[in-house]
Amino acid sequence: MTQTPATADSMMPDVQAETDRRRIAIDKVGVKDVTYPITLHTPRGGTQRTVASINMYVSLPHHQKGTHMSRFLEVLNEHAEGVTPERIPAITRAIKERLDAEDAHLSLDFTYFIQKKAPVTGAAGLMDYRVTFDCHSNSHDDFVMGVTAPATSLCPCSKEISRFGAHNQRCHISAKVRTSEPMWIEELVRLLEDAASSEVYAVLKRPDEKFVTEDAYEHPKFVEDIVRDLALALDAEDRVTWYSINSENFESIHNHSAYAQITRDKRG
Repeated sequence: MTQTPATADSMMPDVQAETDRRRIAIDKVGVKDVTYPITLHTPRGGTQRTVASINMYVSLPHHQKGTHMSRFLEVLNEHAEGVTPERIPAITRAIKERLDAEDAHLSLDFTYFIQKKAPVTGAAGLMDYRVTFDCHSNSHDDFVMGVTAPATSLCPCSKEISRFGAHNQRCHISAKVRTSEPMWIEELVRLLEDAASSEVYAVLKRPDEKFVTEDAYEHPKFVEDIVRDLALALDAEDRVTWYSINSENFESIHNHSAYAQITRDKRG
């Protein structure tokens, strides 16, 4: 008599479900660095497809020997056409329920592209930004969005003491936020770039390069200035209830980076 796959599977021993006598609970166990396509909505009503590196974990009670790794991928594949920011909490809850766990974690790291026009000529190019979605689900859902934007900073001290010019550097400005209402990636990118001495662009003609160089010179900022200005902008954004921000400035005249960070919970 030929057994169906489901029947055959039910007759095989479930080693993961066996009792573990060491009685040590595990905080996170699961699969890491899963490469997977995702779809994101854009502010103008379109969509953008990209590829994410995904981590999925659950907590494991002290009495259970192991978790069922294949079930993580089963849940992800069931949502293959719906991996959007709005669906992340639901997918995280599905992981928790499928693996019968008290806690579940889902994180995505991916590149997001925004078309950006040069400041003078309007030459268009695609800028890439690093974005993260992190979700934790137990009795409630906790979702955090993170964005890192490249920018330019120009040293106020160098400008003040130098006869000619001032040293500047590339910097990465990052923010992780919790919000009471949805927030577009583009909106957070705008707040990050506004905190810099000047923005960076994918395409620059000579008039654009002149503008960017002079714009940075007219807006000198220490790394401390960048995070403080960004904190003020996020304080003024009512949708943001919590943030953790930082800027890493890759020094052009030192063999090290300058760094500053602020974390604030606006809920009190």
